Amino acid sequence: MDQCTRRIIGFAVHAGDVDGAILCRMFNEVISRKHPPRYLSSDHNPLFRYHRWQANLPILDIEEIKSVPYTPISHPFVERLIGSVRRELLDQTFFWNDRDLTKKLASYQAYYNQHRTHSSLEGQIPGEISDNTPSKIINLKNYCWKSHCRGLFQLPLAA
Repeated sequence: MDQCTRRIIGFAVHAGDVDGAILCRMFNEVISRKHPPRYLSSDHNPLFRYHRWQANLPILDIEEIKSVPYTPISHPFVERLIGSVRRELLDQTFFWNDRDLTKKLASYQAYYNQHRTHSSLEGQIPGEISDNTPSKIINLKNYCWKSHCRGLFQLPLAA
């Protein structure tokens, strides 16, 4: 998550136990099509002490910022995102395997970044903040409903 724009950068999914090597692979999958971030927030999980993880961060020129132990409010935007994904998607849908979950998370990411408004962004969507495009004013006299995430969310669309 980009904490300035509240935009989801990506999700990574792995079926099975996660170790240090798999953590590095999942991180590389997420940032493979984007520029690596300048800063990375992580907690005190032993996975983040893995030698390959520690070696990759300086190579990618990423500064790691550790959260305060046992204090979820030290990273409120990430904690809020985790709760939103759980409440809005994972508690409402089934997934059959890691590929199915990956597709559903990608659909949720598109919905979250391009359609879901955020009160902390004064009603704007993260895509508008990151693109610096002005929001459109729509006429709500003529509208239809657009379905997102396979019908999980319905939003009005100007007709």
